[in-house]
Amino acid sequence: MKSVEPLLLLPGLICDEALWAHQTNHLADIAKVGVGDLTEASSIQGMAAQVLAAAPEQFALAGFSTGGYVSLEIMRQAPERVTRLALLNTSAQPDDADKARKRRGLIALSSKGKFRGVSAKLMAELVFLPRASEPDLVEIVRAMTERMGAEVFVRQQTAVLNRIDSRDILTQIDVPTLVICGREDLLTPLHCHEELAAGVEGARLAVIEQCGHLSPLERPHAVTALLRTWLLHG
Repeated sequence: MKSVEPLLLLPGLICDEALWAHQTNHLADIAKVGVGDLTEASSIQGMAAQVLAAAPEQFALAGFSTGGYVSLEIMRQAPERVTRLALLNTSAQPDDADKARKRRGLIALSSKGKFRGVSAKLMAELVFLPRASEPDLVEIVRAMTERMGAEVFVRQQTAVLNRIDSRDILTQIDVPTLVICGREDLLTPLHCHEELAAGVEGARLAVIEQCGHLSPLERPHAVTALLRTWLLHG
């Protein structure tokens, strides 16, 4: 029996393995799938180091949003351990001044016990607007937020706020690379993904229509199909 390649999936801010449920279930025939833990460290560098400490010697790596920031840091810390790379709904750029200001405000509120999880307004920013009130989708996101809680939220927001510019690492990546984004992603728009794909030689850019930021949940079949092709063919 042919051995399967380890595949490590990294979730986004206040997300857990539920984000990757479809991919975990439907890629198990071609990959040994694991979901990394990004809940303990308060820096992107620390998250990457913890992921690497628990990871197989070599593995395929797919990172969503904050998990994408960590994936790029892994490519900085231990590129020889990654066999292929997928970056979903993420960016190599640090926060601009406006995003940093908003993030500091959320950190301050949550530190004072005013963590409110995912509001209807935030849900409208996370997913393709016509789907923002779909009960099943809302419940998955709400439940993840509840499981993560305020302390994890603050640690992860602090890590994202203080992340470094990763655009310099793009030209050094020399493994098969897939970049996935939703056409309607408001948090990490298409131009962020075009920059990623242009920076990595040979990278493929895949744009999913009628999809916002939460592509693994919004369009699970499309994301899984893209990852399957990437795993099998690069």
